[in-house]
Amino acid sequence: MDSTTISFSTGRQRGVVDLTAAAAEYVAGRGDGLLSVFVPHATAGVALFELGAGSDVDVMHAIDELLPRNDDRYRHRHGSPGHGADHVLPAFVAPSITIPVIGGRLALGTWQSIVLVDPNEDNPQRKVRFSFLE
Repeated sequence: MDSTTISFSTGRQRGVVDLTAAAAEYVAGRGDGLLSVFVPHATAGVALFELGAGSDVDVMHAIDELLPRNDDRYRHRHGSPGHGADHVLPAFVAPSITIPVIGGRLALGTWQSIVLVDPNEDNPQRKVRFSFLE
């Protein structure tokens, strides 16, 4: 297995980061296998969904509906308001996914993108581990 860690700057804004191009570059020319995408953070996850057309905003809105940030319901309370919700996120948006690679290309659906979901405005830098298993 080959593995590398890439850093992404997410700034101080909550949202999603498209990892697809970086993942495609990582697997280019590798043949057939599996790509694991792993986020080693307790307040972020990775997902596959369509970007553009408002989907990224819709996802963050759905997360805020599922995990409200505007009250004191969470026992985990350090950081910015609602930070406890960020620590619950990985139970719903997993910290890892696996994507088939065929002929050195990601075998994604037409509209699928690999996305880092990051609701935590306290952490402006994220690491993502790509691992390829032939």
